[in-house]
Amino acid sequence: MEIQPKAYVVNTENGGVRLVGSRVSLDSVVYMYLEGRDAEDIVHQFPTLTLEQVHGAIAFFLGNRAQVEEHLKRQEDLGEAMRLQSEEENKELLTRLRAFRADRERAPRSA
Repeated sequence: MEIQPKAYVVNTENGGVRLVGSRVSLDSVVYMYLEGRDAEDIVHQFPTLTLEQVHGAIAFFLGNRAQVEEHLKRQEDLGEAMRLQSEEENKELLTRLRAFRADRERAPRSA
């Protein structure tokens, strides 16, 4: 019997990393794992995944920790840059929405 190695993650065209056969990002699984969630709980949160996929993703993370942590940092930096750009491009709308929210929070609640 010849054992074939199995890949559990794949790079996407936009620089992301997903679990093979799913749309779930490696990032999502790793963040839950780092929060202390076990593989069964991660499967419960992502029912399209199998226990094998989650364990494979965790093993991949543990075997490539430095590279995955660099990837997570780049993704966080990209997300923050996009948030700042959106804040700037939508400053007027966000100001109105925040004012509306503040007014609602100050208004007395009716039964």
